[in-house]
Amino acid sequence: MDTELRQTLHRRGLRMTPQRQLVLDAVSDLGHATPEAICAKVQEIAPAVNITTVYRTLDLLEQLGIVRHTHLGHGAPTYATGEHEHVHLVCHRCGTVDEVDATLLDDLAGTLAHRAGFTLDPTHVALSGLCARCDAESDVEPAGQAATPAKGHA
Repeated sequence: MDTELRQTLHRRGLRMTPQRQLVLDAVSDLGHATPEAICAKVQEIAPAVNITTVYRTLDLLEQLGIVRHTHLGHGAPTYATGEHEHVHLVCHRCGTVDEVDATLLDDLAGTLAHRAGFTLDPTHVALSGLCARCDAESDVEPAGQAATPAKGHA
């Protein structure tokens, strides 16, 4: 990826700076990370690099198709290398983030293309719901308590 990035930057009249390399390395090492986590990782090696430099670098790397971001919830986006071709499943109860193959959304992508002329980027998607564990826990009644019948049903 380093050589690819260098070539892409060179074609655009840009150069590979140490800060760009450090940000890319941090994204690769961390997998999915917020800009703040990436900055903290970079600052382990280069304390003078600030969050503004990290944001600018992430924006450039995303424009070049080297990294991509996903909003996994209400907080800051997370960044990963462009090699991450998956959909994120975010449990809104425990916060667990699982990954599934992006091809699982092929039918939806086809429907959107056909009906709305919209091309879905499933690798930029985070779906919210309950993970298997939280879903199973919500079906279990607390010990010693009987289920309350629904209103109108006895």
